[in-house]
This record gives sequence, C-alpha cells and structure tokens, in this order.
Amino acid sequence: MSLGVTGTIAVVALAFGVFCAWRGARPSPVLGHPRMVPWRFMMLASLALVIVALVHVVALVRGA
Repeated sequence: MSLGVTGTIAVVALAFGVFCAWRGARPSPVLGHPRMVPWRFMMLASLALVIVALVHVVALVRGA
C-alpha cells in the first residue's frame, strides 16, 4: 500500500477509536436495555489498527 492509503486508514481508524471511546464512556442505562455493542473492545481494536498503520508508515518512510 502507498503512504496516502496507509495514512488515510490510520486517520479513519483513529477517528473511529475516538468515537468508540466516547460511546464507551457514556453511562449505561440503569433500568433500560443493556449495551449491545462492545464499544470498549471496538476502541481497542481500532487503536491497535492505528498502531499497525503507523508502523507501516514509518517503514514506508524509511524505505524498508
């Protein structure tokens, strides 16, 4: 992949991770329905993707 594609993936994954962190930090309803989306796991998975993409960007810049 090129540098632009990898950078775009990193930015989109970072934005999604921030969104998931915001949704995961909201209090769950006391008497309402339980959360059906694992926001914290999705946040960790997307931020792991950001780390992998940044390592790939560094490898592309260094020429390795």
